[in-house]
Amino acid sequence: MEAELTQFLIVCPLACLAGYIDAIAGGGGLITLPAYMLAGLPVHRAIATNKLSSSLGTAAATARYARNGYIPGKLAVYSVAGALAGSACGARLALEVGDGTFRLLMLAVLPVAAFYVLRKKDLDGGAPLEELPFRRTVCRCTAIALCTGAYDGFYGPGAGTFMLLLLTGAAGLDLKTAAGTTKIMNLSTNLAALGVYLCSGNVIGALGLTAGAFSIAGNLLGAASFSRRGSRLARPVILVVLAVFFVKLLQEFF
Repeated sequence: MEAELTQFLIVCPLACLAGYIDAIAGGGGLITLPAYMLAGLPVHRAIATNKLSSSLGTAAATARYARNGYIPGKLAVYSVAGALAGSACGARLALEVGDGTFRLLMLAVLPVAAFYVLRKKDLDGGAPLEELPFRRTVCRCTAIALCTGAYDGFYGPGAGTFMLLLLTGAAGLDLKTAAGTTKIMNLSTNLAALGVYLCSGNVIGALGLTAGAFSIAGNLLGAASFSRRGSRLARPVILVVLAVFFVKLLQEFF
């Protein structure tokens, strides 16, 4: 399946916007997958191609966090292992789910995601717990990576935000360490799922690579204009995209 010009015109600007949102507040994945489906891609091709573009944007963000020293070495190794295993399993499971069933799942998930965004005053993590012993921290981070990795491989939107919230709220990491660990985990889940989808032949390379370039540009713009008010911009944009996508799904069913 080759990408059409209209698909590039729909996906690329939204990928840039998603990268910008992701850099300043997280949650860009709630925009990118609906963008591919709004462009008319079947569910599995949309998820697969989204993994390609997301991997590029996340790689750029991960490199930035690594340069800033936010990624803890030993902890990252265990987290990456859990993320890779969970995401590969989730992606294989997603390929077994039919297109119609997937759309029904999305109709159920989208209102939950919108409710979460509405209730959450900011999208940049919660207050961390007291510091835990290293072994317990490793166990919790690995379990978080495995579970959120399975979700990211199967579906994906919001995975990075869920990782950040769980790493601060359940594993007791400070915000900078949690953010760095989230990026390396999210890159791992994207790459593991991408490998599964590439083998299945569902990735549209030209569209995914072009959207990935726009995603990187958005990430760089977001990093340059980062502010404490970032999530105030992110919330309405994400809600609008979710609402448009939800209406489109309803039209396809009824």
